[in-house]
Amino acid sequence: MTTPEFIRQIRASAGNQLLLLPGVTAIVFDDEGRVLLGRRSDTGRWAVVGGIAEPGEQPAETAVREVYEETAVHCVPERVVLVEMLGPMTYPNGDVCQFQDITFRCRATGGEARVNDSESLEVAWFEVDALPELEPFAVDRIRRAQREDPTWFAPAGGVRAEQLRAPEGNAEGQPAETAASR
Repeated sequence: MTTPEFIRQIRASAGNQLLLLPGVTAIVFDDEGRVLLGRRSDTGRWAVVGGIAEPGEQPAETAVREVYEETAVHCVPERVVLVEMLGPMTYPNGDVCQFQDITFRCRATGGEARVNDSESLEVAWFEVDALPELEPFAVDRIRRAQREDPTWFAPAGGVRAEQLRAPEGNAEGQPAETAASR
Protein backbone atom coordinates (compact mmCIF):
# COMPACT_ATOMS: atom_id res chain seq x y z
CA MET A 1 0.00 0.00 0.00
CA THR A 2 1.36 3.39 -0.94
CA THR A 3 1.61 5.71 2.06
CA PRO A 4 -0.39 8.90 1.47
CA GLU A 5 1.57 12.16 1.70
CA PHE A 6 -0.44 13.40 4.69
CA ILE A 7 0.57 10.28 6.64
CA ARG A 8 4.25 10.82 5.75
CA GLN A 9 3.94 14.38 7.10
CA ILE A 10 2.40 13.14 10.36
CA ARG A 11 5.08 10.47 10.70
CA ALA A 12 7.80 13.13 10.32
CA SER A 13 6.83 14.51 13.73
CA ALA A 14 5.02 11.54 15.34
CA GLY A 15 7.67 8.94 14.65
CA ASN A 16 6.55 5.32 14.85
CA GLN A 17 3.88 5.84 17.51
CA LEU A 18 0.37 4.46 17.04
CA LEU A 19 -1.76 6.30 14.48
CA LEU A 20 -5.52 5.69 14.31
CA LEU A 21 -6.45 5.83 10.63
CA PRO A 22 -9.78 5.83 8.76
CA GLY A 23 -9.83 2.95 6.29
CA VAL A 24 -12.40 1.62 3.88
CA THR A 25 -12.88 -1.72 2.18
CA ALA A 26 -14.90 -1.95 -1.03
CA ILE A 27 -16.51 -5.27 -1.93
CA VAL A 28 -17.42 -4.73 -5.58
CA PHE A 29 -19.84 -7.03 -7.39
CA ASP A 30 -20.58 -6.99 -11.11
CA ASP A 31 -23.94 -7.76 -12.74
CA GLU A 32 -23.04 -11.47 -12.79
CA GLY A 33 -22.44 -11.54 -9.02
CA ARG A 34 -18.67 -11.85 -9.34
CA VAL A 35 -16.40 -10.03 -6.89
CA LEU A 36 -13.48 -7.80 -7.85
CA LEU A 37 -10.08 -8.65 -6.34
CA GLY A 38 -6.53 -7.43 -6.78
CA ARG A 39 -3.31 -9.33 -6.22
CA ARG A 40 -1.23 -6.99 -4.05
CA SER A 41 2.25 -5.99 -5.13
CA ASP A 42 3.53 -5.85 -1.53
CA THR A 43 2.47 -9.38 -0.49
CA GLY A 44 1.68 -11.15 -3.78
CA ARG A 45 -1.66 -12.24 -2.28
CA TRP A 46 -5.16 -11.71 -3.62
CA ALA A 47 -7.18 -9.21 -1.59
CA VAL A 48 -10.27 -7.03 -1.58
CA VAL A 49 -9.86 -3.38 -2.53
CA GLY A 50 -9.30 -0.88 0.24
CA GLY A 51 -7.42 2.16 1.37
CA ILE A 52 -7.11 5.18 3.63
CA ALA A 53 -9.46 8.15 3.49
CA GLU A 54 -7.81 11.44 2.52
CA PRO A 55 -8.40 14.47 4.78
CA GLY A 56 -11.94 15.80 4.24
CA GLU A 57 -12.97 12.82 2.09
CA GLN A 58 -16.22 11.00 2.86
CA PRO A 59 -15.84 7.21 3.36
CA ALA A 60 -18.03 6.36 0.33
CA GLU A 61 -15.90 8.69 -1.81
CA THR A 62 -12.81 6.85 -0.56
CA ALA A 63 -14.29 3.53 -1.65
CA VAL A 64 -15.07 4.83 -5.15
CA ARG A 65 -11.64 6.46 -5.49
CA GLU A 66 -9.70 3.43 -4.25
CA VAL A 67 -11.58 1.03 -6.54
CA TYR A 68 -10.89 3.19 -9.57
CA GLU A 69 -7.26 3.94 -8.65
CA GLU A 70 -6.43 0.27 -8.14
CA THR A 71 -8.63 -1.45 -10.76
CA ALA A 72 -9.96 1.12 -13.31
CA VAL A 73 -13.49 -0.01 -12.41
CA HIS A 74 -16.16 2.58 -11.68
CA CYS A 75 -18.55 1.68 -8.86
CA VAL A 76 -21.36 2.95 -6.69
CA PRO A 77 -21.52 2.15 -2.96
CA GLU A 78 -24.85 0.48 -2.14
CA ARG A 79 -24.64 -0.02 1.61
CA VAL A 80 -22.37 -0.20 4.63
CA VAL A 81 -21.62 -3.84 5.42
CA LEU A 82 -19.71 -3.39 8.67
CA VAL A 83 -17.79 -0.97 10.84
CA GLU A 84 -14.92 -2.41 12.83
CA MET A 85 -11.88 -1.24 14.75
CA LEU A 86 -9.07 -3.54 13.67
CA GLY A 87 -6.18 -4.48 15.92
CA PRO A 88 -2.96 -2.47 15.89
CA MET A 89 -0.36 -3.56 13.34
CA THR A 90 3.35 -2.87 13.21
CA TYR A 91 5.01 -2.47 9.83
CA PRO A 92 8.58 -3.62 9.11
CA ASN A 93 9.84 -0.04 9.53
CA GLY A 94 8.37 0.11 13.06
CA ASP A 95 5.34 2.29 12.23
CA VAL A 96 2.28 1.29 14.25
CA CYS A 97 -1.23 1.85 12.85
CA GLN A 98 -4.74 0.90 13.84
CA PHE A 99 -7.44 1.11 11.18
CA GLN A 100 -11.11 1.78 11.68
CA ASP A 101 -12.55 -0.12 8.72
CA ILE A 102 -15.82 0.77 7.08
CA THR A 103 -16.71 -1.89 4.53
CA PHE A 104 -19.03 -0.99 1.65
CA ARG A 105 -20.85 -3.28 -0.76
CA CYS A 106 -20.46 -1.67 -4.16
CA ARG A 107 -21.89 -2.28 -7.62
CA ALA A 108 -19.65 -1.96 -10.66
CA THR A 109 -20.99 0.61 -13.13
CA GLY A 110 -18.28 0.72 -15.79
CA GLY A 111 -14.64 0.48 -16.71
CA GLU A 112 -12.59 -2.60 -17.51
CA ALA A 113 -10.87 -4.40 -14.65
CA ARG A 114 -7.11 -3.97 -15.04
CA VAL A 115 -4.06 -3.03 -13.01
CA ASN A 116 -4.32 0.74 -12.70
CA ASP A 117 -1.52 1.58 -10.24
CA SER A 118 1.56 0.12 -8.58
CA GLU A 119 -0.39 -1.44 -5.69
CA SER A 120 -1.60 -4.44 -7.73
CA LEU A 121 0.08 -7.13 -9.80
CA GLU A 122 -3.21 -8.43 -11.20
CA VAL A 123 -6.88 -7.51 -11.07
CA ALA A 124 -9.72 -9.92 -11.84
CA TRP A 125 -13.35 -10.82 -11.29
CA PHE A 126 -14.03 -14.06 -9.38
CA GLU A 127 -17.10 -16.19 -8.86
CA VAL A 128 -17.83 -16.10 -5.13
CA ASP A 129 -17.78 -19.90 -4.96
CA ALA A 130 -14.36 -20.02 -6.71
CA LEU A 131 -12.27 -17.46 -4.82
CA PRO A 132 -8.48 -17.64 -4.74
CA GLU A 133 -6.80 -18.05 -1.37
CA LEU A 134 -7.70 -14.96 0.69
CA GLU A 135 -7.11 -13.73 4.21
CA PRO A 136 -10.05 -14.45 6.59
CA PHE A 137 -10.61 -10.66 6.74
CA ALA A 138 -11.46 -10.62 3.02
CA VAL A 139 -13.58 -13.78 3.01
CA ASP A 140 -15.64 -12.49 5.96
CA ARG A 141 -16.32 -9.18 4.24
CA ILE A 142 -17.27 -10.81 0.94
CA ARG A 143 -19.70 -13.19 2.69
CA ARG A 144 -21.27 -10.38 4.69
CA ALA A 145 -21.58 -8.19 1.57
CA GLN A 146 -23.52 -10.95 -0.19
CA ARG A 147 -26.18 -10.99 2.48
CA GLU A 148 -28.80 -8.39 3.27
CA ASP A 149 -28.07 -8.38 7.02
CA PRO A 150 -28.07 -5.11 8.94
CA THR A 151 -24.73 -3.35 9.23
CA TRP A 152 -22.47 -5.30 11.59
CA PHE A 153 -20.44 -3.67 14.33
CA ALA A 154 -19.08 -4.78 17.68
CA PRO A 155 -21.51 -3.94 20.47
CA ALA A 156 -20.93 -0.97 22.74
CA GLY A 157 -19.82 -1.47 26.30
CA GLY A 158 -16.16 -2.28 25.92
CA VAL A 159 -16.65 -5.79 24.52
CA ARG A 160 -13.82 -6.53 22.09
CA ALA A 161 -14.51 -8.47 18.89
CA GLU A 162 -12.40 -11.45 20.01
CA GLN A 163 -14.57 -11.74 23.15
CA LEU A 164 -17.77 -12.15 21.16
CA ARG A 165 -19.23 -15.61 20.88
CA ALA A 166 -21.88 -16.51 18.36
CA PRO A 167 -25.22 -17.00 20.13
CA GLU A 168 -26.81 -20.39 19.54
CA GLY A 169 -28.25 -20.54 16.04
CA ASN A 170 -26.03 -17.72 14.79
CA ALA A 171 -22.86 -19.17 13.34
CA GLU A 172 -21.95 -15.90 11.65
CA GLY A 173 -20.74 -14.25 14.86
CA GLN A 174 -23.38 -11.49 14.65
CA PRO A 175 -24.04 -10.25 18.18
CA ALA A 176 -27.52 -11.08 19.41
CA GLU A 177 -28.23 -7.40 19.93
CA THR A 178 -26.45 -4.29 18.74
CA ALA A 179 -27.39 -0.65 18.86
CA ALA A 180 -28.57 -0.95 15.25
CA SER A 181 -30.98 -3.76 16.10
CA ARG A 182 -32.62 -2.09 19.13
